[in-house]
Amino acid sequence: MKLRSLLSSLLIFCVVLTLAISCTNPATNIQTTASTTPSSSPSQALRLGFSAWPGWFPWQVAQDEGIFKKSNLTVDLKWFDGYLESISTLTAGQIDANSQTLGDTVSSVAGGADQVIVLVNDNSTGNDKIIVSEGINSIADLKGKKVAAEEGTVDHFLLLLGLKKAGLSPKDIQFVPLETGKAATAFVGGQVDAVAVFAPFTTQALKRAGSKELFSSKEFPGAISDHLVFTRKFVDTNPDKVQAAVDSWFATLDYIKANPAKANDIMAKRAGVSLDEYKQYADGTKIFTVEENIKAFEVGKDMNSLSFAAKEMSKFLNEVGLAKTSPDTSKLFDDRFVKAYAQKAKKT
Repeated sequence: MKLRSLLSSLLIFCVVLTLAISCTNPATNIQTTASTTPSSSPSQALRLGFSAWPGWFPWQVAQDEGIFKKSNLTVDLKWFDGYLESISTLTAGQIDANSQTLGDTVSSVAGGADQVIVLVNDNSTGNDKIIVSEGINSIADLKGKKVAAEEGTVDHFLLLLGLKKAGLSPKDIQFVPLETGKAATAFVGGQVDAVAVFAPFTTQALKRAGSKELFSSKEFPGAISDHLVFTRKFVDTNPDKVQAAVDSWFATLDYIKANPAKANDIMAKRAGVSLDEYKQYADGTKIFTVEENIKAFEVGKDMNSLSFAAKEMSKFLNEVGLAKTSPDTSKLFDDRFVKAYAQKAKKT
């Protein structure tokens, strides 16, 4: 299972745009994991993408347990082996919605994409990690070392945050751009000295003898938030389906709470790890309740506020060269669907 190059001269939003307008199909690793009902054509179904991250595996539960259908929603659920492919496929309009981080969404908007965040799935509270080989005991020790990460993703972002905190710049390390699964493999094989990966690839990386976690997203609260992101066109033309998707998400969380054993089994299978390994990810991902969603959408002065976090992330992307301009994020967030669900939940 695979998930969630800085190509020296290209920005992440350029990568996204290049993929979007390419004559080839960027979604070569898409797997359709749900089919439409007999009475619905594919064009009527919500094309929802997701990839390997603990906060997104509940979508598999929603499909397997018929929760989408209970919300009168037909979903063409698409699994992506590569996280960046899911982002580029959304940008290309080949899916209607995707599960992706705030940082990657800001980068997409900076590149010209018109997208809307309607839901907070979770915050990473430790499941994104910088894992190092024996002998590296501080961030300062990374200087001159080979460090692998999937360029432009949240774990690359986390790595840069850690370097900045320690007074280092990206030029102080030998950055090795590799897809997340390949980065973990390269680290285990001794080809690089450190790796930035997210669960479940953290499990793979830590199999290297003497390896250990140097720091994680736990040290940077709110820096990595994960979302349900739609194209604005779909939101404008299908608000009822967007609402049904949000309703399905919260219904799925209720199902997981009531049926933890069955739900964990489904999610572990989708993750490609054992049930015991999957349970280890629980503390590293903070799934948001509807109340926490509403709070996150409010204007604030710290990283707990999505609008504040988006502006700070935009500044940071400029500082490290991942974006040349600051995107307009004033229209990025739409909380009406979460609020509508909250009102319905109160009535019931």
